[in-house]
Amino acid sequence: MRGTGTGPGSSVLTGGEALVRSLAAHGTDLAFGIPGTHNLEIYRHLAPYGIRHLAPRHEQGAGYAADGYARATGRPGVAITTTGPALLNIAAAVGQAYSDSVPLLVVSPGMPLRHSRLATGMLHEMPSQTEAFRHITAFSHRVSSVEEIGAAVARAFTLFRTQRPRPVHIEVPLDLLTAAEPAGAPRVAPPHLPVRPRPEALREAAEALRRARRPALVLGGGAHGAGAEALALAERLGAAVATTANGKGAFPESHPRALGVRLHTAAVQKWLAGSDAVLAVGTELAESDLWSAPPALTGTLIRVDIDPAQMYAVLPADIALVGEARETLRGLRALLDELPRVRDEDGSTTGSAPVDAAALRAEADAGTAGGRDGRRLPFLAAIRSVLPPGTVLTSDSAQCCYYGALPHLPVDPPGRYLHPTGFGTLGYALPAAIGAKAGAPERPVVALSGDGGFQFTVQELATAADLALPLPVVVFDNGGYGEIRDEMAARGDAPVAVDHPPLDLGALARAYGGHGARATTPGALAEALRTALTVPGPTVITVPEPADHREPAHPTEETDL
Repeated sequence: MRGTGTGPGSSVLTGGEALVRSLAAHGTDLAFGIPGTHNLEIYRHLAPYGIRHLAPRHEQGAGYAADGYARATGRPGVAITTTGPALLNIAAAVGQAYSDSVPLLVVSPGMPLRHSRLATGMLHEMPSQTEAFRHITAFSHRVSSVEEIGAAVARAFTLFRTQRPRPVHIEVPLDLLTAAEPAGAPRVAPPHLPVRPRPEALREAAEALRRARRPALVLGGGAHGAGAEALALAERLGAAVATTANGKGAFPESHPRALGVRLHTAAVQKWLAGSDAVLAVGTELAESDLWSAPPALTGTLIRVDIDPAQMYAVLPADIALVGEARETLRGLRALLDELPRVRDEDGSTTGSAPVDAAALRAEADAGTAGGRDGRRLPFLAAIRSVLPPGTVLTSDSAQCCYYGALPHLPVDPPGRYLHPTGFGTLGYALPAAIGAKAGAPERPVVALSGDGGFQFTVQELATAADLALPLPVVVFDNGGYGEIRDEMAARGDAPVAVDHPPLDLGALARAYGGHGARATTPGALAEALRTALTVPGPTVITVPEPADHREPAHPTEETDL
């Protein structure tokens, strides 16, 4: 690496080089974005500092790809935009990263330092980019000197390493990008130090769990990286384990105590309400997790979260454990092993009353498996039969995902399942899969989507073709926006703008340089998916789901594989 301001090793750098130098100093090896008139000084320095670049076809795709990269690799995702409309294009992805606690860094140019507060008609001008992004990020930082750039980047990575990860926006004024100024020595965020809860709170929680007869564990996105500790604790307590959508993959769903992603079902909510101690790890227990208001808990709620504010959100904690999941669960297990077991009056050891997780899963599925979810189960089983261990699945805000794959497609670590929870954007699955595959090319990656959401970012098939790595995209096609169509029907409304004319998605994939297949049976889906995992580039596998009011657009199976 070198400074180009006044020669090799110089501390006089342009703002663009100072920015790239700071990213490289924090281990950034890949950035997603689209070059534009105002950000070329950033792009000029990426290769000299060893940072690869992947160019999606839309900034929203860049944001989702950086999000998928971050979730799959555990490292912050970096996206580069230009000014104005490009930055606003990535806003939906930033909002999703905020909702799901994803470390995403968006860097962009901004209007010059002394730009008039009055509109001047400058290219991409808007009143305030930082004000727009302040509400969907942990912070939006507009620097005022080249030297400040290093501090701003270090501030972002410090947040990623020490607090609840949220997206960050850094804006470098246009004139600073090309200005050569003293940049100072590179600033680097301090090394990660585990955050541990207060010892007295940890002991209080261990005591409550020790006395519990009906303990429950709920794992959210903050539990990733603590799966082994959660498993050991569940077995020590004899507790069943439910996960949120973001927590899917943190705990092996093949385990006898796993309830999977079924918090939205009446049976699992009843179990949760009747538990005498609920240990909630890295989850908000929010409406997006439960699909309803949370149940009234009768037992002690123990929250584990790195974010102190979560202790008072939705369901306030009875015992607050502010700390990282791995360290906290490890500490709880150690204390439980030290504490004597509770004994009944006759002196016999009292243990928890084990929950029959299999029976509870069956009860939870009874209301849906024969109807709404049932038609997808054979196809999901076919997908499961083909996926290698460690597969990363990405999904969209689609019926086939939240009714289908989330509860009914089991994932075991080291596999991951990336889903846009909370903010609930459409078009996430394909670009997120691209980001995951770019960050972990050795791992199989499969995207799951519906035809409506898929078309929000369908142009990223071209980006996947550029990557030239196997990337299956399974699209369940119900001819439009099936969820909204169903909601209109439930209201007694005539369907409006929810039915799409038939579209040959396989032909579209081929036009973008990929492959297309069609599967009307589970066996055909398994065969197409098995092939798609071996051929370079994206393969769109369409699974037709005819709406009740029409027949499939293409009743025969076709494939070019």
